[in-house]
Amino acid sequence: MQTKPLSRILLGLAATAAITAALIAFPRPEQVAEAHKAKHTDKQLKLFDDQFMEQVKVGDSLFHGDKPLETELGVNLSNTGMACAMCHPYASDVHPHEFPKWQEQMSQFATLRDMINWCIEKPNQGEKIDVSSPAMKALEAYVYWSNRGSPLKPGTH
Repeated sequence: MQTKPLSRILLGLAATAAITAALIAFPRPEQVAEAHKAKHTDKQLKLFDDQFMEQVKVGDSLFHGDKPLETELGVNLSNTGMACAMCHPYASDVHPHEFPKWQEQMSQFATLRDMINWCIEKPNQGEKIDVSSPAMKALEAYVYWSNRGSPLKPGTH
C-alpha cells in the first residue's frame, strides 16, 4: 500500500524536473503572443542544429541503403537491392525546393514526402512509410540538407 503513493510522488517529481529542465533550456519570451521576438541563445541554436544534423545522418544512412537501420526503424525502403542514392547520388535530381507541385509520375499534386513514398513503392518496390514517421522525417532532413542553398520555387519543374 505504501508503494503506490511513493511511486506517484516519484513520478510527480520526475515530471516536475522534466518541465523545469525544458523551461530552463527554452526560456519563454515575456510576451507569449509575440512568437520568436526574443532571440534564441547560442546554446539553443546549437541544440537545434545538433538535433537537425542527427536526423540528417540518419536520413543519409537510409538514403544509402542501411538495412540494419531500416530494420531498427521498422521500415523496408527497397526489395530490389536499390537504394535512393543509386538514382540520386548526394540527393541530386530530387528538387525538394520545387515541392509541392503537380507530379507527372503520380498524376497528382504532391509533396516531397509523397514523392519519397512513390520512389520507395514503385522503382524500389519497398513499403510505403508513414509520412510522420522518424524514417520519413530523417529522409526529408537529408534531402533538404543536401540541397541547401537552392532557391525555393514551389510548383515549378
